[in-house]
Amino acid sequence: MSDRAIKIFVDFDGTITKEDVGANIFLKYGEREKVETIIEKIRDRSISALQGWIDLVATMKGVSFSEIEKYVEEFEIDKSFHEFIKMTTENKIDVVILSDGFSFYINKILQREELSHLKFYSNHLAEVNGKIVPSFPYTDEECNLCANCKRNHILSLSSDDDFTIYIGNGNSDKCPAQFCDYIFAKDSLLKFCESERISFTPYKSFVDVKKKTEELMAKKRLKKRHQAELKRKTVYLQG
Repeated sequence: MSDRAIKIFVDFDGTITKEDVGANIFLKYGEREKVETIIEKIRDRSISALQGWIDLVATMKGVSFSEIEKYVEEFEIDKSFHEFIKMTTENKIDVVILSDGFSFYINKILQREELSHLKFYSNHLAEVNGKIVPSFPYTDEECNLCANCKRNHILSLSSDDDFTIYIGNGNSDKCPAQFCDYIFAKDSLLKFCESERISFTPYKSFVDVKKKTEELMAKKRLKKRHQAELKRKTVYLQG
């Protein structure tokens, strides 16, 4: 394997979990018609992701935070994620979860799955004086694709010497994936990579991701993706 360290960044909703937990929360507890309209606006970029989350929270009336916490217990993860994490741990590969969802349900699901040791960055949602309030500690004013700027995490948590891998499926993965050397994609991220002619590897589950990552580890040299290097360099030059 190359002397470079491998660093893996992975989306949560619809990637680690089988369904999009965040979207389902608002579809269940918000005004469904308004929620569907807001989600569509986020996807077509007519509003920012941050504004979208604020608007979605505003659609929820008369629901307690404890009720929402109980609901998220229903969501399953891709069970093959366990074997993938076992492999990365054994090989001392850093795995960081980057989510444009909310920490309360990520914490809850990771604890249930005995994966609470995994590092993650996300938005926050909490009950304050009886009102459900979102907060966004990692937003970037220049980027409206994510309320939690995944690109910034990738740039700050990896160096030019690292070989970076991104695993994702959705709208919030389209920007950060472009800054990584190797991309695993499905669903709308896959379609985006195809339309933009960005090299990627399709996957259905973490069985596929684990197998391919092991193949990459076995290589004597890992070739960095040129377009990702250029994108990273552009951001560094902007300061």
